[in-house]
Amino acid sequence: MATVTTDPLLGRLVDGRYEIVARIARGGMATVYLATDRRLDREVALKVMHPHLADGVDGASFVSRFRREARAAARLAHPGVVAVYDQGLDGETSYLTMEYVPGTNLRRELRSSGTLTLGRTLDVLGQVLAALSAAHRKGLVHRDVKPENVLLAGDGEHVKVADFGLARAVTEVTSTTTGTILGTVAYLAPEVITSGGCDARTDIYAVGILAYEMLTGALPYAGETPIQVAFHHVHDDVPPPSHAAAWLPGEVDELVATFTARDPARRPADAGVALEALERLRAGLDGELLGRRADRPAAAPRPDDVAARPIGSGLDDGPDDRTDGESDPLDAIPTAFFQELLSPQSDDEHTEQLVEESTTRVSGRLEAGNRPAATTPRRRRRRALAWTLSLLVLVTGGAAGTWWWFADGPGAWTEVPAGVVEVPVAEARQTLTGAELAVTVSRAHHDEVPAGYVVESRPAPGDPVRTDGTVELVVSRGIRTVRVPGDLVGATEKSATAALTRAGLRVGEPALEHHDKVPKGEVLKVSVPEGSVQPHTTVVTLTVSDGPAPVTVPQQVGKPKDEAVADLESVGLKVRFSEPEHSLEVAEGHVVRQDPVARSQAHRTDTVTLTLSAGPPIVAVPEVVGMRSGPARETLEKAGFVVRENKYLGGLLDTVRFQDTTGEAPQGSTVTLTIW
Repeated sequence: MATVTTDPLLGRLVDGRYEIVARIARGGMATVYLATDRRLDREVALKVMHPHLADGVDGASFVSRFRREARAAARLAHPGVVAVYDQGLDGETSYLTMEYVPGTNLRRELRSSGTLTLGRTLDVLGQVLAALSAAHRKGLVHRDVKPENVLLAGDGEHVKVADFGLARAVTEVTSTTTGTILGTVAYLAPEVITSGGCDARTDIYAVGILAYEMLTGALPYAGETPIQVAFHHVHDDVPPPSHAAAWLPGEVDELVATFTARDPARRPADAGVALEALERLRAGLDGELLGRRADRPAAAPRPDDVAARPIGSGLDDGPDDRTDGESDPLDAIPTAFFQELLSPQSDDEHTEQLVEESTTRVSGRLEAGNRPAATTPRRRRRRALAWTLSLLVLVTGGAAGTWWWFADGPGAWTEVPAGVVEVPVAEARQTLTGAELAVTVSRAHHDEVPAGYVVESRPAPGDPVRTDGTVELVVSRGIRTVRVPGDLVGATEKSATAALTRAGLRVGEPALEHHDKVPKGEVLKVSVPEGSVQPHTTVVTLTVSDGPAPVTVPQQVGKPKDEAVADLESVGLKVRFSEPEHSLEVAEGHVVRQDPVARSQAHRTDTVTLTLSAGPPIVAVPEVVGMRSGPARETLEKAGFVVRENKYLGGLLDTVRFQDTTGEAPQGSTVTLTIW
């Protein structure tokens, strides 16, 4: 970490609490230090406003803006936003206490690596948009999204957005009240430059420029003066990143073009909508493409190029950028000046004149009501010069007026002809060529316009374009198609749905189907062939197993074995037998008992246990020969037998002379007695 040892605040205890340890970075509005919070014993980042900003007529405005930063940022509670802990005043020192994020920032990473892989770019953009989305939901606009304000934590994966110092409630930022543009010109949206207006879509524009820079390693208009860069933002579309890296897919070009549309109405409404578009893009890209990166530009511009310097205020990359605290002479430019200079009716002379003038003259020219004082020449010399200039005006006036008319006046502009949209690209090209306009072609998927037909022209038909200008034709590639993932059948509904969503397909409500063998929740079939290519609008329906169908268990008690088995198997139930049991009521081989019982609920493939009858139990037959008939009958019946009597001579002596069953017999069987 670089520090400046002559800084008078180093080692000082601010507000009796924060001990300043080292300087982290310095910008046009404040210096950021690493400090130790003695009260809570933790490292913090202390942002101290430059004392000279609190002096003079506008000092109160700067102090108010500085304090408003604390209130605005403190409203945000999101893991992707650098937290603001405290705000205070120690003597004449206004400060903010913020979360200290050890690591680096995106600017330094771009310096070291030149470019980022497509996957890494989308990761960083996603985290930045998530943080901005939290701000936009609370009505706050960052206004200064740039690599210096994208902090990379020590693990290199997590991203935090810093310096919401330029953020204000949306209701407060519809115009800049101070007449000064605040932000960094390389990332400023056209509406900020021309009118000072600002809303959530202004942040989206800056994120689009950020995406271009991470993918290509350079800014869209790097190496030019701030005024020239501002002119490009207002009058030119940001070039597609694929011009610098031809392997980038058209979908990436479309995303950057949408984020950086000059008309705010054509951009996503806020960071939440932009994040959804980013996630849809990522879902349709394969892993090999995500791992690629563009080559470092052969003559990469310095990251601290004037186009990337702050305008008005903000945090620079670090002490190695502008440690003296001096701002670029074009850093604070009144909004009205941009509006006058960059309006379509102005000429290029203003731009050249502003860039060529010295710092003193530019500063004087830009201050309201300040005009450089002219020295007073001798009277006669003044008269001679006046006559000479008058004559020169008379001679050259006509030529100059003609030149202006055709160079930048009404004669330099025409309208984009009609009939170039929703027609074949060859027909549109012929129409534009006939109007003596140059043509470029980009391609984008479209759900409705057939492939090869023009989706839109930039500028649109009827819009002004320079007579020597170029019209971009956006040609449809047809509806975007995606490949259906494989191995969906047999997967769980949750994993199959996730795979289809990642592929960019929509998943409808699942169709449930009972199945005896496939477990509940497992995919049985897919409405489109796995591995096939389908339009991204295709709704895929998964047929999912709901497990075996429910059944009511039928009554089997009393039925013969074979009949009971056939009856149960007919409704999809399995049969298991327990040990047979003796029964006096149920015949041998018939069902004595079943589990589950009849009329209970089960599912197909469930098992029903049947207990079969083993017939009556075998018991000893009492010996009753010689006994009187009455006692003999009573003895046998008590043992569970049925008694039948054969009497001879009328049973004259009433004595049992013979019994047909002795030893053991099934209980309940019949014993015949012979009595005489």
